[in-house]
Amino acid sequence: IVSRLEGLLKPQVDGFDLFMATFPAGTVTGAPKIRAMEIISKLESSPRGPYAGAVGYFGFNGNMDFCITIRTISIVENKLSIQVGAGIVYDSSPRKEYQETLKKAAAMFKAIERSKNDSDDR
Repeated sequence: IVSRLEGLLKPQVDGFDLFMATFPAGTVTGAPKIRAMEIISKLESSPRGPYAGAVGYFGFNGNMDFCITIRTISIVENKLSIQVGAGIVYDSSPRKEYQETLKKAAAMFKAIERSKNDSDDR
């Protein structure tokens, strides 16, 4: 899914202000956003790290381009972590959503394994 937005900012506002006002994205927090973020903070046992954040750039010409990190692999202190999620809506099946996250994670593990095998062949 791609959303392309264009607009003019007020003189006292810059692209960084815009970015900070829109992240974390409502698509990964839920709605109403502020209340959903409060609930997430209470329920999740650890910070999300890069998961549900953004990767992108601020251009010198004022443009900016970011994507939401909905599947992440990170390595901290020699420990690899994979984070995935599912879109939960009012009629979601918890079992199906859980299975979906397992499939997403499996694909990431497969990519890591292939990468490892490729480097072993060198």
